Amino acid sequence: MTARPVVLVPGFATSAARTWGDNGWLDLLRDIGRTPVPLDVLGSGSAPKPHEPAAYAEFEEELLSRFPDGPVDAIGFSNGARTLLVLAATHPERFGSLIVAGVGRNLFESDATSERIAAAIDGTGDTDDPTVRYFVQLAEAPDQDPQALAAFMRRERGFHLTPDSLSAITCPVLVVLGDRDFVGPADPLVDALPDARLVTLRNVDHFATPKDFGFIDAALEFLGALEP
Repeated sequence: MTARPVVLVPGFATSAARTWGDNGWLDLLRDIGRTPVPLDVLGSGSAPKPHEPAAYAEFEEELLSRFPDGPVDAIGFSNGARTLLVLAATHPERFGSLIVAGVGRNLFESDATSERIAAAIDGTGDTDDPTVRYFVQLAEAPDQDPQALAAFMRRERGFHLTPDSLSAITCPVLVVLGDRDFVGPADPLVDALPDARLVTLRNVDHFATPKDFGFIDAALEFLGALEP
């Protein structure tokens, strides 16, 4: 039986090519007989980059429209992980398994930093906060558009993740989080998912997660143990 394709979705202000290609994920997945499908969300990387916040109101569904047919396994980091969780909660039949990294407690809290990040990226705000300043640096990459990224951050929030909504996710989920990641702890997310296990990365912060060998090894082991 042919194994399910593996969709990979990066975080905010970066691209699938940089997050998954440059860090070796695509080659490693092929080495274990899997077909990687790296996808950029609307506004980043190789995807269209509209400058109007309204264009991002249903960006999750736009991403789903580019999935391969049938169920997939999927890996997401940060905003990519949140996006996949929304899709798995609303379309559980499309997922055989899910690996999410760089998300935790933050999923259930209001995001007070969105406008600060948007303003810093489009040049109307300050960059005093180190996290905000890092996103500004990411937005300056050749495959990014600062105006599109600012519009994405200012979009109207549609689907809100809650413990109740996450209870609709029927597939097994691997949650990976660094012990120095500002989005933690992961316990509220793990507790809300019907079938989840947690891997904690020692001495790893948010932005180092995609290239951490502990994350890569845990993901490959998780995928290798699944039925096709």
